[in-house]
Amino acid sequence: MQSVITLKYRVLLVEDTPELSLWLGTALRQMGLTVDFAHDGEDAHQRLQPGHGYDLVLLDLNLPRRDGLSVLEALRKRSDPVPVLILTARASVADRVLGLNGGADDYLPKPFDLSEFEARVGALLRRPRQMQWSELGVGPLLWEASSHSFRLHGHMLSLSPREASALQALVESAHRVVSKERLHANVFGDGAAELDAVEVLIYRLRKKVEVGPPAGSADSGKRLRINTLRGLGYMLTDQGQA
Repeated sequence: MQSVITLKYRVLLVEDTPELSLWLGTALRQMGLTVDFAHDGEDAHQRLQPGHGYDLVLLDLNLPRRDGLSVLEALRKRSDPVPVLILTARASVADRVLGLNGGADDYLPKPFDLSEFEARVGALLRRPRQMQWSELGVGPLLWEASSHSFRLHGHMLSLSPREASALQALVESAHRVVSKERLHANVFGDGAAELDAVEVLIYRLRKKVEVGPPAGSADSGKRLRINTLRGLGYMLTDQGQA
């Protein structure tokens, strides 16, 4: 069953295959979205100039006139925070890492199920844009964007750079699933580590964040939990009162 977006969002669909563009455009409109189409990279680049007004970009990589990655890189060089979901037949881990490191928010390899596509679109539209926030919080955890630091129960967390990268991805998608592949791309962008290295990283993070407030603290007693969803990924949640 498709989800319906109640607010009116504008989406730019960048896809050069007419049949797929028509199919996805119909699905997006049925979700209650306003959809514009670009059928090559240069058209997309021109439509995405400052002041474009789009809330989401769905971007193919194999495009005529200008490659999708070039469109994405130009967008991020302008510090444009619009969420970008890559839709492409380039499905290797290396290609996913390249797209995510280039500034994409999510990556959906073709062919894909329409229900998963709708879920990814809905999740990105509901997510706050990182660059519009000076800080993000989940229960007793606070992430300060300016310093890229974390405070838990009011105290600074001591994290390695990789732990901080993983925790930032979880905070930005709090209460939603973050795939192991996405965490791997965020943390081990060079591809030097195996995918299972994410499990070790999550184990270390749990030891640091799944703790209650210090004795005598005025904190409310809320606790964090990093949940494992088998076959899907990880989800950071606020466990509520201890």
